[in-house]
Order: sequence, then structure tokens, then C-alpha cells
Amino acid sequence: MQAKDEEEYVEITIDGLVDDSLLVQNIGPRRELENTHNDPVRDEYSVADDIDDHHHQVIQNNSEKAYDHAATRTRRNMPADGSDRFPKGLEFMRMNRFDGGSWAPVEKRFDELADRFGILSKSHFGQCIGMRESREFANQLFDALARPRGITSASLLKDELREFWEQITDESFDVRLETFFDMVDKDGDGQITEEEVKEIILLSATANKLSKIQIYAEEYAALIMEELDPENLGYIELYQLEELLQGSAQSNYLETDAESRLLSQLLSQKLKPTIEYNPIKRCYRWLTFFVVDNWKRIWVIGIWLAICVCLFTWKFIQYKDRAVFKVTGYCVATAKGAAETLKFNMALILLPVCRNTITWLRSNTQLGVLVPYDDNINFHKVIAAGIIIGVGVHAGAHLTCDFPRLINTTDENYGPLEPFFGQKQPKNYWWFMKGIEGWTGIVMVMLMAIAFILAQPSFRRNRLNSPRILKRFIGFNAFWYSHHLFVIVYVLFVIHGYYLYLSKKWYKKTTWMYLVVPILFYACERLLRLFRSEYQRVEILKVAVYSGNVLEIHMSRPHGFKYSSGQYIYLNCSAISPFEWHPFSITSTPGNDYLSVHIRTLGDWTRQLKSVFSQVCRVPSINENCFLIADIEQLKDKPNMPRLLIDGPYGAPAQDYKQYEVILLIGLGIGATPMISILKGVLNDVQQYKEIEDGMIKSGVKSNKRKHNATKKAYFYWVTREQGSFEWFMDLMNEVAEKDNYGVIELHNYCTSVYEEGDARSAWITMLQSLYYAKNGVDIVSGTRVKTHFAKPSWRRVFEHLGRKHVGQRIGVFYCGPPALNSELKWLSQDFSRKLTTKFDFHNENY
Repeated sequence: MQAKDEEEYVEITIDGLVDDSLLVQNIGPRRELENTHNDPVRDEYSVADDIDDHHHQVIQNNSEKAYDHAATRTRRNMPADGSDRFPKGLEFMRMNRFDGGSWAPVEKRFDELADRFGILSKSHFGQCIGMRESREFANQLFDALARPRGITSASLLKDELREFWEQITDESFDVRLETFFDMVDKDGDGQITEEEVKEIILLSATANKLSKIQIYAEEYAALIMEELDPENLGYIELYQLEELLQGSAQSNYLETDAESRLLSQLLSQKLKPTIEYNPIKRCYRWLTFFVVDNWKRIWVIGIWLAICVCLFTWKFIQYKDRAVFKVTGYCVATAKGAAETLKFNMALILLPVCRNTITWLRSNTQLGVLVPYDDNINFHKVIAAGIIIGVGVHAGAHLTCDFPRLINTTDENYGPLEPFFGQKQPKNYWWFMKGIEGWTGIVMVMLMAIAFILAQPSFRRNRLNSPRILKRFIGFNAFWYSHHLFVIVYVLFVIHGYYLYLSKKWYKKTTWMYLVVPILFYACERLLRLFRSEYQRVEILKVAVYSGNVLEIHMSRPHGFKYSSGQYIYLNCSAISPFEWHPFSITSTPGNDYLSVHIRTLGDWTRQLKSVFSQVCRVPSINENCFLIADIEQLKDKPNMPRLLIDGPYGAPAQDYKQYEVILLIGLGIGATPMISILKGVLNDVQQYKEIEDGMIKSGVKSNKRKHNATKKAYFYWVTREQGSFEWFMDLMNEVAEKDNYGVIELHNYCTSVYEEGDARSAWITMLQSLYYAKNGVDIVSGTRVKTHFAKPSWRRVFEHLGRKHVGQRIGVFYCGPPALNSELKWLSQDFSRKLTTKFDFHNENY
């Protein structure tokens, strides 16, 4: 098209239609385009009109105006956008896949937040569209949407909000890109300066709670300008921003080969849920799965229940032949049957908490094939429930049945009972309550009730919204001290079982017979802990306080102290309390000459411990990634460090990792601590094995003569809310990245404070992360050589990936963290194990 009175014109060469977008190959004056093969690509944009993509077209116009217009023109949406180029495009809102960008809930919130004139203020804009947690980002988005429309006031009508909503929920990537660009380009000149880049980095870092990035925002802005503005023009344009987005998207997107895609399809077909309409077959399948998944627990609980039933039945039948049965009937038989189960359970409840014995059995025997050691505390709780039931039946039968019958029976019927209750017949309940049998039973029930109530998670973890005065009487300390009331309970239990109404011969008073062996066994356990803690003296070598209220302590390793990766120890600090002992996972490895633990301040004791150690710490140097530090070995004037006692080591589920060639380690927050020791152990084992193998090859010895039991592949997923958490184990992350030359360990860090990939609020973080990692090999979020993922991981995809990669193998899944994720990971392990040849064995450890 040629303008009148103008000799110059512009030629635009359109190569064809790609995904409904026109690819512009050349823009420029016609006389410069004689050889189109040598001209660079200037722009790529979409045109809303239907154009034949099979023809070479020449469009003529005024040269200067047309060239400038084409070079600075932004994309306009077409029926299909650039979503194929960006699988996770810029999304300002996460839409429900069923209702899309539904306007109804936004309209409802508008009606609630708008004033009586139907006007919504800018301060409520973020809350109205669902960005309550990103108010500053929402305000910036408001300005970007209002500027092109000429809206200068800080308020909106409903129709204007509807236009805003349609734009930010538009499925066209080009529209979202233009909106994203406008957020940064505050003056609307089509150019982004370094200062504007710095402002948007600060805004994104604030929205994603990344304080470290805020500190270095100026440096990161300069890095982006250096990459996108090599000519030092002082600004970047839309197409350059798109190139950066595309680069970060490609670096984070892994394409699978044909074989992997085929396996993925087959895997998806196997994992499709099958619907069984026959209720009998459905119940049978459920029962089969339940038995397969829980057979260890079933046989243990089955034997325990069988013993309880046998004891109850034996004592019940025994009392049917006694003279008292004629007066009290089945009441006394029921009470005595329940009392017999109480004797057994009061003896048995001590065994699951004999930690030294369980650790020895776990480490030195093969009983773990049959006995679920990981459920020792759960079994302790089950026995406690059995005790509660026994107490209820025993006390209930006495108080509501046989006591009233004894009080109201005739003199004739009472005659045979005089040798047991005395010549005078009991006339009221007080007669029973004032006796030794009565008051000991009442006191025992009260003490057990206190211990049981304070052991509940809501009390033990201090989750109740109680007054400040009451908070002092609940929490872990209350749980710990109330549980030690068992000493009084057992004394009263023996007394209660000795002064019996109906049994006068000593050998028929069997309570002490049940208890003597378990109590002696448990007492030896406690004495062993006491003597060992005094013998295993430790010295504090190093203390560091990290962000997230985490305390790292390095201690000297006592002579002869042997442990396995994944185990834990108990710590006692006499400066806080000489009686309290708290468990913490060991984060050092058996190969280290020191012991280390990482402690997060979650309760009263840990807060006091941090306070005690903070007093002897100094402010770290610029190269140290912690708040306070005390390296005792390097100090000339040794400070007076608090005295620490240790007890252990003790067995934990994580120590069984060596049974598997492939392991999946999952830690949430401070739950990563047992996994850290395992990772160090795996890395050391691999390095030692490779050295041995290389030595055998050099000496000519066949390598298959030595058996190697070390784990061959480890996947570690660490999920944390705070960016500062990565400082806790920064050295390990870098060590694995540097020394794991054989690819045995895969590290996956997730920061859940950052919005997931594809969200506009984290887009600048994603671009900056990719660019900085490509240039320096360091992740901007974690500060390590391990690249951080954003938001929460899809655990189903993790299991799918492992199931596809390790066909026919057994994978050990080890989780440590809050109980909330237990059920999901356990269900996924069971579901994938049932439907695939890959088997997942789930082990959990909660804090």
C-alpha cells in the first residue's frame, strides 16, 4: 500500500501463519530489502484479521511512521495465543478449571466491599479480586489496568471492575504479557528503565516473602539490564521482556523423550481408578488392601486383644463359682475380669517406651520383618485406651451394680460374705470409699485422668486459645511432668491390688506378679539413661543461630559413641531444668568426629535454650549466613557455655534407609534434620565404595567379590515456608552438588512462600532465578547450587516419576514433618504399590 505524494514505502515480509500468529520476517524500507535472507527478525505479532498465509504480501506506507509503528507495536490477541510457547503462562489469578474466570464471586465481594454509592476503593481492590495477601501487587496491577483507560481516581464502578477482571483473566498470553509489561512501565512510554525493574523486583520479593532478594534488588536489576540492554540504551522493550520470559520458561520445562511419554501414558492408564459396583467385591478388595498394608499391626493387635479376652474370660468364669456370685451376680465377675486385663495392660504399657531395648532390637535383630517398631508410641496409646476401658468397666460394675446389691441384700444372703466384708453389712457407699481399696482407686483414676488429658495433642502442643495464666500449666512441660505421676500410680496400684475384699491369700493377690518384671526392666532402662548421660560427657564446639529461630549446636563426640544416620538423641540443659529431656535428630554422620543437632524454637524449653546460647554468641561476619555464632575452638577467651547432657542414640524409622537401593526422603521445615544425616551418609558411602572399586580395578581384583549394600539412588524433597530456612543446610547442599559426581542424590528444594510457576506474582522471581543461575550457578532463593522450586510439590507427580523410572524396584519413602501430610503420602505409597510393579514402603516420623 503506497501513500500518495510519497515515494518511499515499507515492505513487510510475512512468512506464514504459526499457531494463528503471523511471523514477521522483515520490516524496513523496500530498497533495503532486496536480499531478505540477510535481514534479522524484527518483530512477531498477531493480527486479528483473516489473512491468507500462503501468499507473500507487501504492505506499503509512509516509511518513518510505518517503521516506528511496526517496531513498537504490541501483540493483540487472536483466537489462539502463545500458550504453546509458554505452557505456564502469566496468570494473575488461579482459576478453577470448572468455572474458569468466574465473575460471580468477584461481583459478590464487590457488593460487600463497595460503599453505598456502589464505588470500590483501590484499597479493597486486592481483596475483591482474591489477592488479599498481595495488596501491594494488587495496587500495582490496579494502576496498570487503570492507566490505559484514563482512570485517575483511586476507585472503581462495577462495570469498570468487570473490564479489569476480563483482562486479567483473559486466556490470551499476549494480553497478559501486555498487562504485565504495563505494571512495570509506569509512565506508559513503552520502555522499562532500570529503576522500574528494581521497583518491580522489590514488589515481587515482598509479595513472595523473599527478604534476601529485597536486599540485592539493585544488583539483580543491573543484571537484567545487562542481559537485555547490551547496547546500554537505558531501557528494555516488550519483545525483550518476552525473550527473558521465554528463556526462563524453557529452562524450567523438561521435555521427555518418546519412550518416557509412552511409559507415562501406560502409567496413567494403570492409575485410573476402577469402579466396582458389586458391594461384596468392593468390600473384599478393600479388606484385602487393608490386610496387605497393615498385617504387622494386625497380628500384634490381634495377639494383644486375644490375651485380654482370655484373661477377662478366665477371671469371669472363676468368680461364677464363688459365693459372692449369688449376691452380686455377673457384676462382680465383670469387675474382676476387667481388673485382670488392667493388671496385664499396666505391665505391658511400659515396654513400648523402653527406648534402649527397641533400638537394640531394631539394630541387631531381624524382628523388624514382623514387628512394627515405628508404631511403638501408637501401641503405647492403644494400651492406654485399653486401660481406660478397663477402668471404666471395673469401676462402673462396682459402683452401679455389685455395691448397691451388697448394700441392699438380705441378712440371710449376706451371711456367707461376712469373712470378706466383716460382720456388719455395708450400709452406704461411704463404707467402700473410706477403705484402702476405695481411696486408692479414686486417687489412681484422678492421676491417670490428668496424665491422659495433658497428653492430648491440643494440650501437649499448647494449641488451645486459653488464658495466659492457664498456658503455664499446659504444653510439653505439663505433659512431661504429669506422665511421671505414673510412679505414684503404680505404688497405689500395688496397694489397691493387695488389699482385696475377696482374696486373702498372698499368692492370689497377683497384681505385683504382673508388674515386677516390667517395672524392674523399665527401672534399669532409666538407670542406664542416667549413668550413660553422665558418662557421655560432651563439650560445646560451635553454636549458630539461624533465621527461622533455628539453633545449630556442634558437640564433641564421646568416646565409643556409635550411631547410625537417621537416629536421634535426647538433650538436657541443667541451666533450664535438670529433669527435662527432649529428643532431636542427629544431623552429623557416623564418619564425623563431632555431633550436631538443629533445634527449632517451638516451645518453652527450646526458646529458653536459644536464649541461653544467644548470650555467648557474637554477630557473624559478612561471609557467615547466620544471625549469631560462637566457634568455641577459635576463641582465645573461652566463654562459660551451658552444660549439655546427651542420652542415646535411639532408633528411628529413618535409620532403615539402608534396606533400600532407592529412597525418597521428604522433610517439611525442620523435619529435614534426620534426612540431612542420611544424605551425608549416602554421599560418604558412595565415595568410599567408588574408591574401593577403583582400588580393586587397579589391583586386578574383580569387583563382584565384594558386596556393596549402600543406597544407589536418593531423592530428597525439602519443603519450607521461609527463604531463610535454606541457610540451615546450605553447606550440605553445596557439598552434594560439588561431590556427587555419579548422580546418586537428587535434591529438590521447595519454597512455599513463592507463588507457583506461571503466576504473575512470581514471574520476575522466576526470570531472575533462571538468569542468575545460568550466569553464576547459584540459586537466588536458597543461595546454594541447588535450584529452588516454587509453591508446594505435586506428590502424585513425584510418585509417578519414581514409578516410571524404577520399574519393579522397592522404594523406601521416609517422611519427617507435621502429621498433616502423613495420610496423603501413605495413601499414595499404598495406591502406587497396588497398581504398579514398583513398590513404595512408607515410614513416617512426626514432630
